[in-house]
Amino acid sequence: MLHRSSKEGLICITQPSHAWVSGQMARVWGNEAFGQFVPREEVCLGAEQHDIGWLKWEEAPTLNPQTGYPYKFTELATQEHINLWSGAKHSALSLGRYVALLVSLHGTGLYERYRGWQNSPKSTQIVQDFLEREYAFQEQLIATLKNDSYYAPYATPEVIDRNRKLVATWDALSLILCQALTGEQQVTQVPTANGETTLKLTVVEEQPHQVMMSPWPFRENEVTLVYEGRLLQETFTSETAMREALMSDCWVTLNTTLKPE
Repeated sequence: MLHRSSKEGLICITQPSHAWVSGQMARVWGNEAFGQFVPREEVCLGAEQHDIGWLKWEEAPTLNPQTGYPYKFTELATQEHINLWSGAKHSALSLGRYVALLVSLHGTGLYERYRGWQNSPKSTQIVQDFLEREYAFQEQLIATLKNDSYYAPYATPEVIDRNRKLVATWDALSLILCQALTGEQQVTQVPTANGETTLKLTVVEEQPHQVMMSPWPFRENEVTLVYEGRLLQETFTSETAMREALMSDCWVTLNTTLKPE
């Protein structure tokens, strides 16, 4: 779950809703400078479903007693986080092998880049075991894709790596936007037609729902993203009361418009 501060209270955005924003960007991504990606539909679906492992947790989010709010995705214990990502590949496999591959690659990529889990021997072992299982799963999937006449061209290391980086890019952008950008932020290692670049995002101060982006990666001249959250106007000591509040009529519709700088 993502947290977004507002004047009215805390807006909670689920992981699948944040992933939906990633999918919205994927479907309008690509121009002369940034190139295209293949297989397009599978990659778009993989971006949209990259947090599919969080579905069960989001149905009954747990309470962080230190904040009085649902746990943010960064606050869960390593074992619980691993449990969610361990099940993600199986849920994604029902959508297809390429989608499952991208979901698994995204999960391992997170642990490869962010190494806070190395803070204890127990945590380190938990993650290393997870990575070994995921790597084996990925190898098996890639082998079956290479033996498929349709998917073989998309199962090369170069194509897979580009698609993995694209999903990571859309994930990073969505996290920034869903949590409400303030000031300026950057996303690095963004694939282009001929290499990689860094995207700069700047919020329009007088219009906080508008964000300027440079260089421009979309095929449209303007992109509006729509997503949903739930507003909590109080903190909780009871997990049951928190869940009931999240299930009440507390929905808010959010939107962010991206424009070239």
